[in-house]
Amino acid sequence: MLPTPDTSHVPYERVYEPAEDSFLLLDTLSSSSETQFLHDTFSSSPAIPFVVELGTGSGVVLAFITAHAKTLFGTSHILTAGVDMNAFACRATITTVAKAQADSLAESSNNEITHGLYLGSVMGDLAAPLRNRSVDVLVFNPPYTTFDDDSYLLALSYAGGADGMETTDRLIDGLPEILSERGCAYVLLCAQNKPEVVKERIRAWGDGWRAETVGSSGKTAGWEKLQIVRIWRDSSP
Repeated sequence: MLPTPDTSHVPYERVYEPAEDSFLLLDTLSSSSETQFLHDTFSSSPAIPFVVELGTGSGVVLAFITAHAKTLFGTSHILTAGVDMNAFACRATITTVAKAQADSLAESSNNEITHGLYLGSVMGDLAAPLRNRSVDVLVFNPPYTTFDDDSYLLALSYAGGADGMETTDRLIDGLPEILSERGCAYVLLCAQNKPEVVKERIRAWGDGWRAETVGSSGKTAGWEKLQIVRIWRDSSP
């Protein structure tokens, strides 16, 4: 099992604390099926993959991806970046990734570099700061629970509006303009988000678009069962 990045420095009164949803993402990305998919897609390509997490929170997921690039992608030559609307989350992520990279280097044999290159984190709304069709791997743990009112900064991190899908719908609708031709997205959904409906909606785009559940949890985060959906364009005949 790959080590989980240290987030002891994160101010949890201002930043979403890693929970079952975050750890499900780590387990899914490091599963044999997904590392095989990522290896097959990126390890032999001359183009360096650009990996972005939207809504980084503590930075635990982005730090995990960056620190374990060689294991996950079959190459340490990846670029990573994060976007969050919360300045505290951006600052926390910078520290989380730096610590994880240092730990990765300390644990490697012969000082082999196995971590990717972290470009930084920026404040922004979803993929607004990014160039169109530039993202090769997008990771999104969206606000997926319903809410009426809450502390504004923390509510941004976990509350998805009246039906839990307002933010996720905006992201999904934009994926054809966000992802590169070989790009894929890992999006976390809960049962109330009606994941089967979401997947059918994406497949209805045609042009090879696919959406499949690649990770799930029998446990609950708060009150919802969770699953990770991989979204990508299948170019095979």
